[in-house]
Amino acid sequence: MSRPKTHVKAGDNAVVVAGNHKGKSGKVLSVNSKKQQVILEGVRPIKKAIRRSEADPEGGIVEKDGPIHLSNVKKAD
Repeated sequence: MSRPKTHVKAGDNAVVVAGNHKGKSGKVLSVNSKKQQVILEGVRPIKKAIRRSEADPEGGIVEKDGPIHLSNVKKAD
């Protein structure tokens, strides 16, 4: 099966045109065309609880960028 084509790619600059984060812009970190989601740098920060592991011995709460629906994002000039 082929994946749907998207109007933004990783590395592009994009602007949020709808939703709670309208008007914010950032660099596209990743695109998931199957789920139709985009992750923009610094636009939608979320907090996630991380369990202790060898890679992260402290665990705790980590802040990372959350996904935004592809239809709410426009490629910036």
